[in-house]
Amino acid sequence: MYDFTTIGALIGMALAIILIIKKFHPAYSLIIGALIGGVIGSYGDLALTVSTMMTGAGSMITSVLRIMTSGILAGALIKTGAAEKIAQVIVSKLGSRRALFAVSVATMVICAVGVFIDISVITVAPIALAIGKEAGYNKQSLLIAMIGGGKAGNIISPNPNTIAVSESFGVDLTSLMAKNIIPALCALVVTAIISNMLSKKDGLPVAETDLEKNEAKELPSFLMAIVGPVAVIILLALRPIAGIAIDPMIALPVGGLICTVATGNFRKFSAYAEFGLGKVTGVSILLLGTGTIAGIIKASALQQDVVSLLNVFNMPAFLLAPIAGILMAGATASTTAGATVAAQTFSSVLTSEGVNALSVGAMIHAGATVVDSLPHGSFFHATGGAVNMNIPERMKLIAYEAMVGLTSTAVAVVIYLIGNI
Repeated sequence: MYDFTTIGALIGMALAIILIIKKFHPAYSLIIGALIGGVIGSYGDLALTVSTMMTGAGSMITSVLRIMTSGILAGALIKTGAAEKIAQVIVSKLGSRRALFAVSVATMVICAVGVFIDISVITVAPIALAIGKEAGYNKQSLLIAMIGGGKAGNIISPNPNTIAVSESFGVDLTSLMAKNIIPALCALVVTAIISNMLSKKDGLPVAETDLEKNEAKELPSFLMAIVGPVAVIILLALRPIAGIAIDPMIALPVGGLICTVATGNFRKFSAYAEFGLGKVTGVSILLLGTGTIAGIIKASALQQDVVSLLNVFNMPAFLLAPIAGILMAGATASTTAGATVAAQTFSSVLTSEGVNALSVGAMIHAGATVVDSLPHGSFFHATGGAVNMNIPERMKLIAYEAMVGLTSTAVAVVIYLIGNI
């Protein structure tokens, strides 16, 4: 017996989507959707609705704590100039002939080492625009190169979305990151093909006014720039390699601390940590709002009804994972929120169907990158603003972004199928 009806859960989700589209704050939209959907789905039981919302939000606390500490690493990488240095070196080493691919790789690496995808694009954008101006690339090709690289890096990163999915399924964060390495590389290849194709079409040229005129700043050496991220990777890898469990809540801030020490900025560590916290506050609050509606959906008959629907069409249960990731990310226009709602809602039913938890998490995570950049989300506007692109032009790129996300999702599904032959 379920506490809430499927209709109630769907109404709550629909209301949250409508409010988000209407530019109401996403966290409040999700809370209101959960409240209204819960009351309708429980036939007016307000106490049960509030209790379930609290339980759902409470289930997010460990993820939120880890995400808050991840801000220390992100803040250190950005403020010390380490992220920018990594991007510069990658682009310069690959050369101007492979400039678009270099931009993709740079964004992928920066995102993969723990910088959020929108910040990764914003960090690489000035370098990409300067290259585009010199080599004659249009903005469309440059932005797709960055976004595609960011999407590839995002599914193999210790970022909020990965942390939330690993927490929901109770799987090791490092293992989840490693599971999507091949899908990420395939997404990178498709990104290179699409960006190169767009570069041959008429598009928005990079203008002189698009280039940054900031004063030159001294960046750390490449070796010092990568010390922090390498330390994080080593600490997280100790669990699968040596059986020594270092929680991300420890590994990520330690990486940030090492980054500031290595770059000679230890005295500014507190300021950098505060900057990083500011970057993750919005995501943390969004996750709490996400938890309220995830709690309602999880306690509703929606899970079982969806599985029954799949059975009617003779579709295997594992397909629920990528479909849920795609739909939930599209609804919230957020990789983190979409992946979290999908993972929280369908984790138990998918594992009960015998699907490997790590594979399910990887498929949901990859699926959440397909249509996560719709206009009712912040990523759409942040990335468009990074290259001074207007909304109509930015919207034309959504289909190309979806191709990148579909690539990683399809490959994640194929890897699952091969592993179960």
